Amino acid sequence: MARVTNDTIIKTAEALLKNNETVTLAKLAEKLDITHPALYKHFKNKDELWTAVLTKWFTTEVFNQIDVTQQTENSKLALRDWLWQFVTLKKNIYNQDPRMFALNTKYIDERPLVLRELLQGSYAQINDIMGYDDPTHLKAEAIMSAFAIFTVPSFKETWNDPDYGDRFDAIWRLIEKGL
Repeated sequence: MARVTNDTIIKTAEALLKNNETVTLAKLAEKLDITHPALYKHFKNKDELWTAVLTKWFTTEVFNQIDVTQQTENSKLALRDWLWQFVTLKKNIYNQDPRMFALNTKYIDERPLVLRELLQGSYAQINDIMGYDDPTHLKAEAIMSAFAIFTVPSFKETWNDPDYGDRFDAIWRLIEKGL
């Protein structure tokens, strides 16, 4: 039997999800060839496990997909590009992987503090782009909040509207001067 780690547990849960299987802790333990209680050596509860699974998924599918290499010396243009990539990736996930999008949405909607923690990486990225020395990330959080219509799942039905880009540009023009 291979050594079971947090990462192997997360990868196994992801594989079950990708196979459209209902994931229970018992099924996950069976797949890993361990006992159900052995999972609690790695995660204190089911909630912590699902937070880890969805955080890894979101990081892989959104944050790690943003191409920061093409960003410009102009911090405002770099930020606009970063935000556009971020909202476009969310839209693509909604369109291409509706099951994981729905699962992520349901989980996060019930745990807003998990979402805030998950977004800390994006806030740090915004701070880096803009040169903000703000350990609280309040400026970055405010910027992301301005684009909530493109990231909050309640608005997902509008993400495929033909004026999507125009709406993004309108919000960008509103906040750009205040950056």
